[in-house]
Amino acid sequence: MAIREMVLESEAETVALARGLAARAVAGDAFLLSGPLGAGKSTLARAFIRARAGDAALEVPSPSFTLVQVYELEPPVAHFDLWRLAGEADVEELGFEAALAGIVLVEWPERLGGLVPAGAVRIGLEWAEGERRVVRIEGPARVVS
Repeated sequence: MAIREMVLESEAETVALARGLAARAVAGDAFLLSGPLGAGKSTLARAFIRARAGDAALEVPSPSFTLVQVYELEPPVAHFDLWRLAGEADVEELGFEAALAGIVLVEWPERLGGLVPAGAVRIGLEWAEGERRVVRIEGPARVVS
């Protein structure tokens, strides 16, 4: 596993990071997005999905209420927001295991419990001063580099 740490100075840098990750993602990859409210998890997920779709204007609604949003891309991309769930039993009902055949983005991965996929890319976002965010990425070198 490789580790990469960086400071993102702006939302544009968060979008650029997401585009890079999306370009290296393959079927079977799971991206676990952790951090406090407002740290940039949704911004990163939206930019990732838009990059995979090749459509910077694609509407990418937050799955906060639907819990999962699936994009019929090649491979499919499933965006999970587990904020409102109690734990892994709830996650299983959402079709999480089946979604792992494509690319999975998970906000609030702490709710996955024992369902965390081996080899998942863990992305931690934390606030720094002003609009800056500190990001720590841990995962396979082909994705993290």
